[in-house]
Amino acid sequence: MKDYTTIFVAIISFAVTSLLGFVVIPYLRKLKFGQTILEEGPKWHKEKQGTPTMGGVMMVAGVLLSMAAGFTFSYFTDGSFAVEIINDPYALARLLAGVIMALCMCAIGFFDDYIKVVKKRNLGLTAKQKTFMQLLVSAAYLLTLAATGMKTTYIPFIGPINISSGFGLLFWPIALMFIYGFTNAVNLTDGLDGLASSVTLVVACAFLLASGYMGRGSTNALSAALAGACVGFVLWNAKPAKVFMGDTGSMFLGGMVVALSFGINRPILLIIMGCVYLMEALSVVLQVFWFKRTGKRIFKMSPLHHHFEMSGFSEQKVVMLFSLIALVGCLIALFSVIFSW
Repeated sequence: MKDYTTIFVAIISFAVTSLLGFVVIPYLRKLKFGQTILEEGPKWHKEKQGTPTMGGVMMVAGVLLSMAAGFTFSYFTDGSFAVEIINDPYALARLLAGVIMALCMCAIGFFDDYIKVVKKRNLGLTAKQKTFMQLLVSAAYLLTLAATGMKTTYIPFIGPINISSGFGLLFWPIALMFIYGFTNAVNLTDGLDGLASSVTLVVACAFLLASGYMGRGSTNALSAALAGACVGFVLWNAKPAKVFMGDTGSMFLGGMVVALSFGINRPILLIIMGCVYLMEALSVVLQVFWFKRTGKRIFKMSPLHHHFEMSGFSEQKVVMLFSLIALVGCLIALFSVIFSW
C-alpha cells in the first residue's frame, strides 16, 4: 500500500495556513498590529508602513494542525510516519524536541514583535535579551537530543562521527552556535515580500526529498508540513504583501529548518541548503565589521537583499534570484545525500 501521508500533511498545512489569512489578517488590522518601517531601510519600503505583522502564527497553526492530522492519517493507513513514531522512541523524542524548540524560538519572536507593535519600541527585545533566550532554548534542545540517545552525527563522504567522547564533544558547543546563528540568519532573510517564505519553501522541499530517501518518516512529514505552510503563507505575503510574518514567523522558520537538519542527523547539510541564509547573515557581519574598521561600506545596504534592491533589482527579482541560489545549494546537498548514503 502506498504511503500518502506526506501529500496529506502538505495539503492540510497549505489549507490551514492559507485559509487562516481570511481570519488572522483582518484581526491583526483590528488590533492595529502594523509593521513599523525603520528609517535605515530603502525609502520605497515606507509604503509598507502599517501592513499587519505577526502573521507567522498562520504558519505555526498550519504546521501543528497538519502534523496532528498527518499522524492520525498515517496511523490508520500504516504510514511510515506513525510506524516510526510508535516503534522508535528516539524518533518521537527528536520530533517533539525539534517542534518545541521551533515553538520556543517563535515565542521569542512573538515577544519581540509584541514589544515593537504594542509597546511602540522599534527595536523590540534588546540584543542581550534575545541572545540569552535563544542560547537557552538551543542548549535545552541539544541537551534533550543528548539525553535521548544522540551519540553520532553524520558528515557526507566521511561517515558517522562519535560526539559522545574525545574531540567529538566539540560538536555540542559548535552545534549551539550553529542553532543560534541559523535562527537569526533566517530572521535576517525576512526583509522582502515573500523572500523568507520562498527560500524556506525550497529548503523544506530539499529536506522532504532527503528524509524520504533516507526513510525518516517523522522528518519527512515535518518537512511536508513546513513546505505546505510556506506555500500557504506566500499567497498572502507575495508582493504586495498583505501580511508580514514578523519575528514570530521568521524565528519559527529558523527553528524548523534547524530541527529538520537534526531530524536526518545531518545538520552540516543546512550550511549548503541554507546558503542564502548564510549570505544574508555574513553580509551584515562584514558590513558592520568593515564600517567600524574603515568607516566605509562593502554593500550599499545590508542584509544582502537590500544591496540588490539598491542596485536596481525589483523585490520579485531578488526573491526569484535568491530562491534559485537556494535551489542550487539544495541540489548539491541532495547529491551528497544520495551518493554518500
